[in-house]
Amino acid sequence: MSVPLLDSRVPAVLLRIDRNPFHHGTLGAVRSLGRAGVDVHLVADSRRSPVRRSRFVREMHPPPAPGASPRDIAAVLHRVAARISRPAVLIPLDDASAVAVGHLREELAPAYLLPRQPGGLAERVADKAELAAMCARMDIAHPLTLVPDSPAQAAAAAWRLGMPVVAKWSRPWRVPPGTGLRSTVLVRSAQQAQTLYRRAAEAGSPLLLQAYLPPGPDRDWFFHGYADRSGALRAGGPGRKLRARPRGAGLTAVGQWTPNPPLRALAERLTGELGYRGIFDLDFRRDGTTGHYHLLDFNPRPGAQFRLFTDASGLDVVRALHLDLTHRPLPDPAPRPGRTFVVENYAPLTAVGAPPGGRELAWHACDDLGPGLALWSMWSRHVAARLLDRAQAAPQPAAPLPRLVRQPEPRDLTADDVCPAGDGAVPLTDDEKASSC
Repeated sequence: MSVPLLDSRVPAVLLRIDRNPFHHGTLGAVRSLGRAGVDVHLVADSRRSPVRRSRFVREMHPPPAPGASPRDIAAVLHRVAARISRPAVLIPLDDASAVAVGHLREELAPAYLLPRQPGGLAERVADKAELAAMCARMDIAHPLTLVPDSPAQAAAAAWRLGMPVVAKWSRPWRVPPGTGLRSTVLVRSAQQAQTLYRRAAEAGSPLLLQAYLPPGPDRDWFFHGYADRSGALRAGGPGRKLRARPRGAGLTAVGQWTPNPPLRALAERLTGELGYRGIFDLDFRRDGTTGHYHLLDFNPRPGAQFRLFTDASGLDVVRALHLDLTHRPLPDPAPRPGRTFVVENYAPLTAVGAPPGGRELAWHACDDLGPGLALWSMWSRHVAARLLDRAQAAPQPAAPLPRLVRQPEPRDLTADDVCPAGDGAVPLTDDEKASSC
């Protein structure tokens, strides 16, 4: 089957604001377009990443700072466009980039080629609270989601949903780095829910509490696709998460292309009713009791494992975008069910051997050896640094109490003797001491 010919006169600009140095989806996009003869410009912080070793990176450019305003992001992209000096296909690779580009579309044209879709749609589908409301309106299964307005409501919501519950920040791309906050955590107590709620201002968006759907065999699914200028779904397909990191939740460590007509029909209905155009990544969890597929996330950009869905003609969602925006014909679908995708640093043993349906590794490639060779030394340093940080952050054992030499003189007991504040606690008021003793 013939490989689609991309217009090599039109470069691609890949934008990533997130500072994750081991985002293998970035490398996948670099290789996909570079192998097709497209000049790839990477706007990302990859100084400590294996991605910078790829021979398919034409040029790297400094990215916007995390939390940058749309004006600052536009300024960076205009500088890159001036350096390239010809129109380019722009591909955001994280939610912050996708949301910003969605708002800046008119300002960035004609320097950049972008899908045309309703204004602000990328932000609405990426916002977890908006997504829950959207699913309710469209009658699409979604875990019961509550938005508390106070610490007391957070505790009550956790009890109502039943522990454990899933806690998410409505706009996770706004969570500042270095805070220790994660976009999604499993909450196991009402007190933990209250503590998270009190950090909402720091996180930059409201806290959501969501019913927990237990993981299990054949329950975690995803769908990657590209909605072309007419709204038709091209490239991509349904996949099953075989291994995740962390286990039972989190990103795909091993995925498999698995036919699933109901999931495809659901993706077509969702993108069709929204008028969505461009690349998307949907995450689902199947309810073990009802069998319904609950939509967990709608990511308005390529998923990290999008290369799993490279069909027999070499088409993937990134190439489909470039072909469509440059008015080149897209080939008929040629799916390869059974194909697997393995992220070696998360599932090293699975990377050994050759499965019958074919396989692609996230980092190692015979035609691009640099990233694979650099991965393990960089990953080892990364893991060692994380372990050191955890060890330093761990509470130190209390020093043993000194041996008592003589008894103190007798005296009358006070409220402080019975209700001590304790190390690091907030001292009680006189009324609190009286009422609690």
